[in-house]
Amino acid sequence: MAAASSSDSDSGRAESSEASSKWLDAHYDPMANIHTFSSCLALADLHGDGEYKLVVGDLGPSGQHPRLKVLKGPTVLTESPLPALPAAAATFLMEQHEPRTPALALASGPCVYVYKNLKPYFKFTLPQLPPNPLEQDLWNQVKEDRIDPLTLKEMLEGIREKAEVPLSVQSLRFLQLELSEMEAFVSQHKSKSIKRQTVITTMTTLKKNLADEDAVSCLVLGTENKELLVLDPEAFTILAKMSLPSVPVFLEVSGQFDVEFRLAAACRNGNIYILRRDSKRPKYCIELSAQPVGLVRVHKVLVVGSNQDTLHGFTHKGKKLWTVQMPAAILTMNLLEQRSRSLQAVMAGLANGEVHIYHDKALLNVIRTPDVVTSLCFGRYGREDNTLIMTTRGGGLIIKILKRTAVFVEARGEAGPPPAQAMKLNVPRKTRLYVDQTLREREAGTAMHRTFQTDLYLLRLRAARAYVQALESSLNPVSVTAREPLKLHAVVSFQVQGLGPTFKLTLHLQNTSTARPILGLLVCFLYNEVLYALPRAFFKVPLLVPGLNYPLETFVESLSDKGISDIIKKQVSEYPGGSAPHSGNPRHLPIGFCCRSILPTYLQKSHPGPKEDLCST
Repeated sequence: MAAASSSDSDSGRAESSEASSKWLDAHYDPMANIHTFSSCLALADLHGDGEYKLVVGDLGPSGQHPRLKVLKGPTVLTESPLPALPAAAATFLMEQHEPRTPALALASGPCVYVYKNLKPYFKFTLPQLPPNPLEQDLWNQVKEDRIDPLTLKEMLEGIREKAEVPLSVQSLRFLQLELSEMEAFVSQHKSKSIKRQTVITTMTTLKKNLADEDAVSCLVLGTENKELLVLDPEAFTILAKMSLPSVPVFLEVSGQFDVEFRLAAACRNGNIYILRRDSKRPKYCIELSAQPVGLVRVHKVLVVGSNQDTLHGFTHKGKKLWTVQMPAAILTMNLLEQRSRSLQAVMAGLANGEVHIYHDKALLNVIRTPDVVTSLCFGRYGREDNTLIMTTRGGGLIIKILKRTAVFVEARGEAGPPPAQAMKLNVPRKTRLYVDQTLREREAGTAMHRTFQTDLYLLRLRAARAYVQALESSLNPVSVTAREPLKLHAVVSFQVQGLGPTFKLTLHLQNTSTARPILGLLVCFLYNEVLYALPRAFFKVPLLVPGLNYPLETFVESLSDKGISDIIKKQVSEYPGGSAPHSGNPRHLPIGFCCRSILPTYLQKSHPGPKEDLCST
């Protein structure tokens, strides 16, 4: 009975989760043997019969035996081998003639293979690059038998380490050989010319002159040579060439080539560069704190995934809008577009076996899969408009269909703008005074700004001069130490007795903190030893209780018989050891005091008898 009730409860939970899910499980084949990435998936009506098919650039198991696969439903319709690993797949319209069947473009190595009706149509090869002149000279010497293979290897290794122009494929293959294989390789290739060929790293499509869904599109290629190429859809000639500071790995475009377009390229140096029409160099740069793992454009927002498990939203000018922390590492990203509800969202496949769907920074849905997802594709498949296709790390294929009644609702608790932000403010009407002031600022804005800057510079100059004067004269009576504030006052008393006057100097210290006493201070008098003598020029300060005034006395004897006066300065510092709160070397505090007229001119040594006066400074 218990087992039966347990099975009934499990089946009930499964049925309830299935009923609450927004997706229908259409197909799952863990042994489909499909190993690919999101950039190598495409959905298109290849035959013009209304039946959309899935195009897969399959890397093959362990990167061996790459193939081009076309799936209809859960079955493989056609399959053909590829000469190199695929980099990207895309479908586009080449011409306006009927029937309007899209062409398939597959980037692999240095070539773009174009198919129409699943038959080879055109092959575009990237133009060759000029070889390294030093490398060319070495192979010419080998051709003339002037150097041996060992010398060739040493010199090629030196060129590879220092030269800015990379070596050709022929030289790189030669450097990988063993000593026994070098002779045969040199004999076979020394008569061949050196060719340096770049490869395609990413590819996408750009509308040519119309924004319609069935408009003619151009191919945009990113190469290992840090360049972006725009190809003509009919003649496959290079319409535009743009340079980048680094190798592009992800591309996102918007607009039309003949009108205006923006192109965002995420590169290997961790930056995203924004290019516009007729710009050979990037116009804006977005610096990321980590390497990008995906780039998706949602309306006018660029959503970037980084290897720090975060999603970032940027404008096309590089301003960061939001950041979302993900629960696991991001493996793949793609766009989810539900045309019936005008919804665009970002799908992110995570390393914990989940697929998160975000609209801006709000989480819409979480899909849990039996294996880690490595590629995502959403669109029309077969005759279903909203189909999600996923491939897993183990080579499995998952197909889910979005329910027609499904509505994505933002999850509660997600950070977002407060509801008060959507409320309109009661802005008062513009008065005549406001309008006149606005016109005045518009007409005399330059003069007003210059006047403000002049006054600001004068204020800074006066403050700096006053600060320097206070530092030079040491007249600041208040010090704020690393622990508590301290206030210093001084009262000078002097008395002339006999042949030479002796002054009595009284120093008042006050702790201005609220409740914390100060302990461990020293007082040191700095004076001219030729003019004065102090029997006690250095002594310790007792515990200073907050709010009380502590007088400290010492005597000053004038040694000059010419009535010359000078400055006596005092410094308060902390001493190490004892019960001082901060032990270490003595640290002078910025407290200074000076007595400028310790010996006034009317008190000379020749005056008979004692005279006493008090001077407070």
